[in-house]
Amino acid sequence: MISPTKKMLKFWGLVILAAISASCNNPMAKNAVVEPMAYYNQVGYVADLPKLLLVTEGVALVLIQDHEGNEVFSAVPEPPLFWEQSGDAVRKVDFSAITKPGFYQVLLPNENESFEIHISERPFEELSKAVLRSFYYNRSGMAIEPQFGGQWARPAGHPDTIVYVHSSAADEYRPEGTIIASPFGWYDAGDYNKYIVNSGISTYTMFRALVDFKEFFGLLDANIPESGTGVPDLLSETMYNYRWMLSMQDPHDGGVYHKLTNKNFDGMVMPHEATNDRFVVSKTTAAALNFAAVAAQASRILSEYEIHFPGLSEESLEKAEKAWEWAVKNPDIPYVQPKDIQTGAYGDSHFDDEFFWAASELYLATGKHEYLDVLIDKYSKPMVPTWGQVSTLGFLSLLDEYDNLAESLKETGLKEDFMALVDQLVSVSQTAPYGVSIQEFAWGSNSQAANEGMLKLVAYRLTGNEAYFHSALSDLDYILGRNATGYCFVTGFGHKKVMNIHHRPSEADGIEEPVPGFLAGGPNVDVFTDCPKNVERSPFPAKSFVDLVCSYSTNEIAINWNAPLVYLVGGIEARHFKE
Repeated sequence: MISPTKKMLKFWGLVILAAISASCNNPMAKNAVVEPMAYYNQVGYVADLPKLLLVTEGVALVLIQDHEGNEVFSAVPEPPLFWEQSGDAVRKVDFSAITKPGFYQVLLPNENESFEIHISERPFEELSKAVLRSFYYNRSGMAIEPQFGGQWARPAGHPDTIVYVHSSAADEYRPEGTIIASPFGWYDAGDYNKYIVNSGISTYTMFRALVDFKEFFGLLDANIPESGTGVPDLLSETMYNYRWMLSMQDPHDGGVYHKLTNKNFDGMVMPHEATNDRFVVSKTTAAALNFAAVAAQASRILSEYEIHFPGLSEESLEKAEKAWEWAVKNPDIPYVQPKDIQTGAYGDSHFDDEFFWAASELYLATGKHEYLDVLIDKYSKPMVPTWGQVSTLGFLSLLDEYDNLAESLKETGLKEDFMALVDQLVSVSQTAPYGVSIQEFAWGSNSQAANEGMLKLVAYRLTGNEAYFHSALSDLDYILGRNATGYCFVTGFGHKKVMNIHHRPSEADGIEEPVPGFLAGGPNVDVFTDCPKNVERSPFPAKSFVDLVCSYSTNEIAINWNAPLVYLVGGIEARHFKE
């Protein structure tokens, strides 16, 4: 969530110059931006899959040499394609013909520029580990130990064993000021608060990745404290947040608190230095339904891990149904920010999508017709999921069990509508200048690209159609550098690195490199007032990004942005995975 920074106005000239000099493309002097000549995946290309880089209009020829200096590829770039979202034209260079793993030098002779690319059978294994381990770095209530966190080790913060019931959440059983415990969980974003609504889509997506790529994630060692216990690291990490979610349900009535938070955002300090009182705030319909959906999903997944989590599968389903019952009795309670609370709202006033998603998970867990009836009543065509639009998550779960669904549910067009959405996304990506389907740049635009890639991988699993997989791979290429900014948007990776994310531990720890594995939010034009006026932002949505801590609108991190990246990277790596 957005938040102010105490360092925002301190030595901005030096900060901006430092951020500029950190760019691998050395582009800026004062505020004049020099565009790179090429945009490409800076982490790696898969040896036997399509490979695309983009060059600007000024480039007439592209040469690629192997490590011995032998020319292995040359091409005249395709005709330029203009993109209104970026305000520029780029030319595609398809070098899929190169399939031998190795490092190659790309030469742009007429521009006297060169850069290195990497081709590998599995270029994203370390990336998979890093994007998963980023959640470990954002754990609340746990010290990050050196053997797991390296130089980003830190003391524990926010144990949340003493949390006060806020007046907005009080009732006769838990009056205002009642102390409860609500430990564990992930810090939601660059701040130190925890939100059920955003945890809903994030936790679901992590569970979903485990279900869809069980063999790959079953053996992926992310070097977290639970590694080697016999439980997949992805599941162990997700359980850390899921256990917090369970603690946010009021056992008396089944309602779920909307968030656990300070009254105001903390400054740019380390977690253990942020010691303000913590509160659970409001019970809402959205929180109850997000909780019900994830708990019902967990009940099915955890039934396979009963030996590791005894009784939790059954308990999860009981809690899910109790939250559902509360939501049915309270079907229209939006979150209203109390006057003394200034942290993120995650406000939502339309709940048909939450009812559909929760009913999907509960129907699959129980087979009860009361949930089926809601699915028929609340059905609408799917969209790319966000925290505020979650009905498509229900589609993903239902399509897993499509052959066993009631005919009345199949007759809604469930499968046909989902495939139509993905087909439309793929069609756009095949002709788009930058080779991706993203067309709108809202806050957290990079998560839009990751979620679109996730949907395409689901379609690939359903059909085996390679076009879906290739388009998902292109979405990952975009995130890793083949985008209009030229940045690799995952911290710790790439040549033009994101260095100054809006993330309190990364800003306050005194370490130059940010905590690795986080996906920066990405370009958008939603807010231009988060940084001082002398910081330039492009007016074009696809380019409107600055790598400065002040830019919470483009450079913050969030769990719901990293979760689909875990799915996307893991799903692509899983294709070539061998034990």
